[in-house]
Amino acid sequence: MKQKIDVRAEHFDAVHTAVENRELDKIPVVRVVKNEKIEKWDENTYAKVNGVSFHNGVIEVKMLSRLLPDAPDYARGFIGIVYRANEADCEFESFYIRPANGRDCKEPMRKAHGCQYFSYPGYTFEYFREFSIGDYEAPVDIALDEWITLKAVIENEQARFYINGQEQPVLVVKDMKHGRGWHGSLGIFVDDGTEAFISELNVECID
Repeated sequence: MKQKIDVRAEHFDAVHTAVENRELDKIPVVRVVKNEKIEKWDENTYAKVNGVSFHNGVIEVKMLSRLLPDAPDYARGFIGIVYRANEADCEFESFYIRPANGRDCKEPMRKAHGCQYFSYPGYTFEYFREFSIGDYEAPVDIALDEWITLKAVIENEQARFYINGQEQPVLVVKDMKHGRGWHGSLGIFVDDGTEAFISELNVECID
């Protein structure tokens, strides 16, 4: 079943974030910013969509991120999705992009980390980096302050992530850490130093 989400702040629950209606480029959008009290990275900081339970299917979102004026040096414009989140908002799968590590980045090491899959709470980017597991990151041709379309195709324990209508996925995850059986909520992920803007969100639930 395909569903076009009405992108207004009142249709989201703020999970360690602030969510508000704005207008950007003369387009109505939802703005999401991380709660400053959450100091760690890859935490449960997202705007949760009301009334959607997701297992397998397709998630498509049109999004843009900017750095806040007081963003720390390590801020990369982190923006993405949360899916299969439990009711307590303490376990979920996630994928996000780092636009500042995209086409304008001059540092090869950072450029290699353009996007990220993680599984909360145990499998964060710090965990993957600590154990030199590189299968959950990839470079992406994106930039800050531009509209980006993200498409996620989720099937059991596998996920494929596409950017801007490209035929080939930017990242394929074959072993999502919560496994194949999880159902849960959807959300818009944001992290340090970033203001995230969402103009469109469409969901197709297969089962």
